[in-house]
Amino acid sequence: MRLAAITLGTTLALAGPVSLAQAAPVDNEPLAAFTANARTTQQAPAAWAAGTRAYLVITTPGDTTAVRNAVAANGGSVFSSFDAIGVIVAHSTSASFATTMRGVSGVQKVGATRTSDVPADAYNPALPANPSQAAAPSTEPVRSDMTQIKADQAWAVNPGSASVKVGILDTGVDDQHQDLAPNFNAADSVSCAYGKADTRIGAWRDVDQHGTHVAGTVAAAKNGKGAIGVAPGVKISSVRIAEPGSTLFFAENTICGLVWSGDHGFKVTNNSYYTDPWQFNCPNNLDQAAILEGVGRAQAYAEGKGSLQVAAAGNSNVDLANKTTDSSSPNDSTPVTRTITNDCLDIPAELPGVVTVAANGTSGTSKASFSNFGRDVIEVSAPGESVYSTVPGGKYSSLSGTSMASPHVAGVAALMASANPAYTPADLRAKLGEQATDLACPSDARCTGTTAKNSFFGEGRVDALKAVGGSTTPPPGKYFENLTDVTVPDNTTVESTITVSGVTGNAPATLKVGVDIKHTYIGDLKVDLVAPDGSVYVLHNRTGSSTDNIAQTYTVNASSEVANGAWKLRVNDNASADTGKIDAWNLTF
Repeated sequence: MRLAAITLGTTLALAGPVSLAQAAPVDNEPLAAFTANARTTQQAPAAWAAGTRAYLVITTPGDTTAVRNAVAANGGSVFSSFDAIGVIVAHSTSASFATTMRGVSGVQKVGATRTSDVPADAYNPALPANPSQAAAPSTEPVRSDMTQIKADQAWAVNPGSASVKVGILDTGVDDQHQDLAPNFNAADSVSCAYGKADTRIGAWRDVDQHGTHVAGTVAAAKNGKGAIGVAPGVKISSVRIAEPGSTLFFAENTICGLVWSGDHGFKVTNNSYYTDPWQFNCPNNLDQAAILEGVGRAQAYAEGKGSLQVAAAGNSNVDLANKTTDSSSPNDSTPVTRTITNDCLDIPAELPGVVTVAANGTSGTSKASFSNFGRDVIEVSAPGESVYSTVPGGKYSSLSGTSMASPHVAGVAALMASANPAYTPADLRAKLGEQATDLACPSDARCTGTTAKNSFFGEGRVDALKAVGGSTTPPPGKYFENLTDVTVPDNTTVESTITVSGVTGNAPATLKVGVDIKHTYIGDLKVDLVAPDGSVYVLHNRTGSSTDNIAQTYTVNASSEVANGAWKLRVNDNASADTGKIDAWNLTF
């Protein structure tokens, strides 16, 4: 299940937990066994039939011929096989298939990956739609999520290298989008839906909107149109692992995607989902034990090839360090409530080596209300509420969720890899935490630990400027911001204040005023900057008609104003029916 939330900050789906508890690897083979070329063998399966189920058959990495032959001899067919990690994806209509195969010599684990039938589409997949594209926007404002992690300052140092490839393992990506096309890498894009690589042109396209949104947060181009990603200079590839219709991410799809990532040189991948149908996979369940093994081997393989996996922590607002129940699984049939322990893992996010990301609220210093948390579970945090990014058809939308936080971290990791090409996944993982901005616990008893490392934020909010070695590079001018929300009711004037100090002389002729106002129908609004002496500078005057939200940086000639003092952002709502808030604003001198 994609760890999604939805437009304008409303969470649509609660998602699974993630942990980086230091458990032993689930592999029962040495890591070295997974570093050989992951040749994927395929055998044409029999025609689809009602009742077809998918299974992982786990064996010794290398030559899987004998076990593949045993699959065919025991009522199954080989759909795909990842020989280098010893994982076979088998289909069968026999209810006794798993039990029979567990008794075959050389077979280590067997498990069903679903509690529902494999769709007929698996045998002749339809290509996703290629949507028509809307007209490109004429502006490209810097948003508050980017300023919070200092991505806007990082771009001046290093916007990311085109030699760094980031894999978007998700619902697909609209590669025709004007903000994604400049950075899209079609040669390394694929569909892994159903557990087999489909390299047809367009097979990687979005069957939802989630993956396109994630892709934009990572690497939307800095081209004057719409939005800018954290790492606008890197390349992105789509690895569609969601199936059409259900948009579920089954284990065989995840395995295919991770192996593909390792084989195609992705330095970083983003994984904003958990492996369906089980929100948690428990090792005492034979089916789930095979899923743990198969996905664990694929992650170890990808990491061994130099790929760092970044994953979302989930949107259930639960303590991942104290798991007790799961009431949402299996999500492909009828969920049941079951008792679980910390041995039951959310994957791939809870596997060793994967970076787990919690979501900050709009202030940048709070935990988003939906975000999961957990002592020694959360690695780092990033903005995840009302994040503005690309969606299919050349459009844009604001979504919320740890799904939106994770790609910020993937983007920072990509910037770090651009500045430090020799860094290994372990190096990137360590530096993300070391360079993060410490965030103290709020007044919430659930948050435990220290300012340097706690259960809400891990080691803190990621820092893109430090990632590119920009900590010694001064920003272009002194920077001040106010992140406190101010409600804008109908037919009312409100103000938000920033007190400036320590700036010599007058303000510059190019004073930058960053504005982030969440409000439907911005044609209702007049927005002014008020200088300390009361002088008024008009920023926005009832233009934009029914457009939602103002997220823009204005340049003001304030050279006649003394810099130090109380500057105000004044917002006047001039009509009824539409309301909103000042989400954040800033001044750069």
